[in-house]
Amino acid sequence: MVSYGMQLPVQSQSALYAEPWEAAAGVEDLVEIARTADRGGFAYIAVCDHVAIPRRLAGAMSTVWYDPVATLAHLAAVTRRVRLLSHVAVVGLRHPLITAKAYATLDHLSGGRLILGVGAGHVREEFDALGADFRRRGALLDEVIDALRAALGRDEYPSFRGEFFSFADLGQRPRPAQARVPLWVGGSSPAAVRRAALRGDGWLPQGDPRDRLPAQIGRLRGLREEAGIEEPAVIGAITEALYVGGATWDVGRRTLSGGPDALAESLRAYGAMGVDQIQVRFRSRSRTELTDQMAAFAAGVAPHLG
Repeated sequence: MVSYGMQLPVQSQSALYAEPWEAAAGVEDLVEIARTADRGGFAYIAVCDHVAIPRRLAGAMSTVWYDPVATLAHLAAVTRRVRLLSHVAVVGLRHPLITAKAYATLDHLSGGRLILGVGAGHVREEFDALGADFRRRGALLDEVIDALRAALGRDEYPSFRGEFFSFADLGQRPRPAQARVPLWVGGSSPAAVRRAALRGDGWLPQGDPRDRLPAQIGRLRGLREEAGIEEPAVIGAITEALYVGGATWDVGRRTLSGGPDALAESLRAYGAMGVDQIQVRFRSRSRTELTDQMAAFAAGVAPHLG
């Protein structure tokens, strides 16, 4: 069965995907959307990560990027079962002990619902402002993943020694509620796929079209097999924009729309190519239309994704 989750609206408002109604939305809207996901069997809700957007990119990206830990912690308190995903945390911007403290606390407070999604980042000015090396962000991310494995493990006094960071004999509590926090790696470059294969528990591709996914999945699985990693990775995909039912407005030519059976048939292709979880996004003109779309998907489409 293919599971389904979603990146939350409102909390990030890039011109690439934000709907007009989100500009005036706020915390009440986020809470209701999260509760709808919780009731509707969504596997996770996801929040992005940017610290500060340079003026040169603000027109396309906007400067609206909620802090992922603060946002997910707030939503953890108003939901019961849906998992909490950072998609993705740019963990190279921060010392791994700071990241571990924040996300371990989130996992503890939520009763073990964290999925830590990580990525390399792409905004040079953020790295420069925070004293991180943008040119070596790939190597930095590799090391931070290893450091976080140690810092989020069962040991109250984790130890790690690397090129960029080292720590030992420093205790951190609370520990995560989960014995092993799932760590999913985002990105679709060859380096990102290799990182997901060798260091991740899952892979979050960044917008790969359907026809490119089978080769990417094959490469990831081949790399894991060559490395002797027996545990399968959770393979993700971001679907096309969706609209359940017959739209009475222009939802865009790249949007999949139609009845539940037609949408389910189209989306089952992801499972056939080896995808375990799909991240869905719905076209909408208001929060109410979005939550109605989510409920319609959960009731009419999701049961047929097997």
